[in-house]
Amino acid sequence: MKYLKAFFILFSIAIGLIIVCNVWVSQETEEYIFTNSQTVASRPTGLVLGTSKRVRDGNENLFFKYRIAAAAQLFQAGKIKHLILSGDNSSRYYNEPSDMKNALMLLGIPENAMTLDYAGQNTFQSVVRCHQLYNRDSVIVISQAFHGARAVFIARHYKFPFIAYAAQDVPWQASIQTRFREYLARPKAILDIYLLQKEETVFDNESE
Repeated sequence: MKYLKAFFILFSIAIGLIIVCNVWVSQETEEYIFTNSQTVASRPTGLVLGTSKRVRDGNENLFFKYRIAAAAQLFQAGKIKHLILSGDNSSRYYNEPSDMKNALMLLGIPENAMTLDYAGQNTFQSVVRCHQLYNRDSVIVISQAFHGARAVFIARHYKFPFIAYAAQDVPWQASIQTRFREYLARPKAILDIYLLQKEETVFDNESE
């Protein structure tokens, strides 16, 4: 009984910390997340955060579809002039940046307006590489609102004045797993920044 009580205490503390971290990230970034393409400030660069083109069952990934649509919308509206497509290219058979480039070209975005970052294996890397490797300071992060908030939180901790444009959200029934991961990713980001004082090594960009 003593161990069970201790477990529930620790479990409650863990849940409380997760909630606090998520509220912290949301409150700190609320003013920097834009949902209307007409009100978001124009900036030279958009950073599109990568995700897989398809889900496990082979169907289209709506997170991917909506991020691509948002990036194209901002570019065509003149809100951004160049796109950095940052994602995972951990194997020759999986290439998020190339998938994003091909999808954007189908929507009329010229190839010379895009830079592919093949080593953005996580949000932390994508943000830091955008600033340090590509020397981009005035940036609009493009992803769903809950993901963009974490990216902006990381960026602004390091004094990168990033803002975010929220792509169309995905219905709850199709995004439960992703949202659950995000609830855990926010505490991890805070742990990396404030306790581990994580410093990402920025490597030269590796092509496919």
